[in-house]
Amino acid sequence: MKINLTVITPTFNEEGSILECINRLKIVMKTCCPEINYEHIIIDNCSEDETVNIAVKESKKDPRIKILVNSRNVGGSRSIYKALSRASGEWIIPMLPADLQDPAEVIPLMLEKAVDGVEIVYGVRKNRHERLIIRSLRKIYYRTLRNFSTFDLQNDAGDFVLISSRVAMSINSVQDQNPYVRGMIAQTGAKFDSVSYTMNKRMQGESKYSAFMLADLAISGMVSSTYIPARIALIMGFLTSILGVIAGSIYLMLTIFSGQDTNSGIPTIIIAMFFLGGIQLFFLGLIGEYVLSIHRQVKPEPNVTFINEVNF
Repeated sequence: MKINLTVITPTFNEEGSILECINRLKIVMKTCCPEINYEHIIIDNCSEDETVNIAVKESKKDPRIKILVNSRNVGGSRSIYKALSRASGEWIIPMLPADLQDPAEVIPLMLEKAVDGVEIVYGVRKNRHERLIIRSLRKIYYRTLRNFSTFDLQNDAGDFVLISSRVAMSINSVQDQNPYVRGMIAQTGAKFDSVSYTMNKRMQGESKYSAFMLADLAISGMVSSTYIPARIALIMGFLTSILGVIAGSIYLMLTIFSGQDTNSGIPTIIIAMFFLGGIQLFFLGLIGEYVLSIHRQVKPEPNVTFINEVNF
């Protein structure tokens, strides 16, 4: 049977929502896209609950449900990246979240847009049911990343996107050790369109992304998508040095011609030391992120294996 569409769902402790995700996708595809064959790949990050057992039980009823279980938790982005290499569809949804915050009902709308050479159809989250501060930080981040990137990164779009198999092959050819999938999709430069929707509230449980994990993902996206932060560090370091020379020259001239006691400038020196020290530490950390990114590529971790595969 020829498979036209592959839908990928990464999971970790999603026993409360995985069954609803599977059934909702079935209903949407049967109701709105009966002419399209699909497969639903569920890639699990060693869940500690009944997520895998529930998925396996459903896969016995429906061979379109396929399961991969990682040997350890590698995170959502790397799971998506690994699952892309096993997708056999002509069109692929890299991530349909198990909690259905990105609704499956948007998929038919994406498929309708995949015409006239369009190989990427972004799901753009126009509205989010989340706290104002988180929503505002996301908007600032995505717009900053887009302005700094050398490619056209869609605002308010995540991994819930429709891509062609050609785009997926291009992404997999990179063999990135720390993939930022949404950035890699944009970097292919393929023709794109978008569909707007409202992001739902999480059905059950809590998000598996802590504040630290979100920050780590944001930094990875910035480092992998643009070199502008490093350029800014260089420019600011140069400007700060120039200002230091000017300030030092002015202070020297005032000391020579006014005869003021040099001890009066100690508070200024202390403030300047803390200011410059803070800038140096910040940009050393920034440069360290780029070095760490290089380190991951030249000294990769052992490949994570699948300890269970169902219906492949």
